[in-house]
Amino acid sequence: MGRYLFRLPDIGEGVAEAEIVAWHVKPGDVIKEDQGLADVMTDKATVDMTSPVDGVVTAIHGEIGSMLPVGSVLVELEVEGEGNAGAEPATEAPAPAAPSPVPVEKPNPVVAPAAPARSAPVKPVAAPTRKIGEAPFAAPATRRRAFELGIPLQFVPATGPGGRITPEDLDAYVASGGQMVAPLGLTEKSGIEDTRIIGLRRKIAEKMQDAKRRIPHIAYVEECDLTELESLRVEMNACRKEGQPKLTLLPFLMRALVRVLPEFPQINARYDDDEGVLHSYEGMHIGIATQTPGGLMVPVVRHAEARGIWDCARELSRVSGAAKAGTALREELTGSTITLTSLGTLGGIVSTPVINHPEVAIIAPNKLVERPVV
Repeated sequence: MGRYLFRLPDIGEGVAEAEIVAWHVKPGDVIKEDQGLADVMTDKATVDMTSPVDGVVTAIHGEIGSMLPVGSVLVELEVEGEGNAGAEPATEAPAPAAPSPVPVEKPNPVVAPAAPARSAPVKPVAAPTRKIGEAPFAAPATRRRAFELGIPLQFVPATGPGGRITPEDLDAYVASGGQMVAPLGLTEKSGIEDTRIIGLRRKIAEKMQDAKRRIPHIAYVEECDLTELESLRVEMNACRKEGQPKLTLLPFLMRALVRVLPEFPQINARYDDDEGVLHSYEGMHIGIATQTPGGLMVPVVRHAEARGIWDCARELSRVSGAAKAGTALREELTGSTITLTSLGTLGGIVSTPVINHPEVAIIAPNKLVERPVV
């Protein structure tokens, strides 16, 4: 039997390290060639690492969320033959036997005489002892002292006859620090839940932070009358042919960008702030912000300028579906020149999204509503 070391391969595009986002094996598992070992993430793409050989997993390296450099050992396998790590030693020197523990005679414990049992002092806990709206019952002197102390009597428990608040009740309330059980279940909570942010969610957080640090954000909001456009959309959906996707507003907005961006080429661009160069693009590669089970992803509809309404809708459906299913390729998630994020399904009047670095602009339509206008 030999030992095989599976190392994190060079995934390309200058990637120097990758993050472990999921393990599919554990020590002791018998695996076959091409069986999945782990999922690792570089940039925005998740890559499935598969085994090149049959064998038994003897060790795995790295916890979920840890970063490993390219070339480091990811999985150790026991395989038929010599493997790729040299033959294991035929025999191993037996480990020296651990010395037998020498029993140590312990002195008999000295038992102190038991102190008489004392009950712990009970801290008075104030709570309303009357119904909501019922006036507290107290003597004028007690009311005056409560007023001077700034204590509302309706929260002081009463132990006097007939529900009267006595001076002792007021003293006990003050001694307890005014602690009370809130009337309508309004209790303090101190629990903390820690969630480790790994994988795509960590990449998103890092990218958002980087964008906010490097891009001066401004927002411009305009209201548009889409009555005719909505009528056209409804009519086109009613007449669509078999196999044509259902039209949302996004394909129309994509075509609108195709019409207007040539007048503002500095908007369909990516800014390299390290080199101080603005790259303006003739082609329009529109990123579509898409909510997926793993977090927000931006699949790209490439060359929207060469696509009609139906083709934009079809490609939009394809790339966003691949992103949601986790099957999108790296080239389908990179290279956008401007991003479109629609919050229409979530509602809201105005949103201020974070620009998708290194782009220079993002378009964010909100909910379409009917409104009477003079």
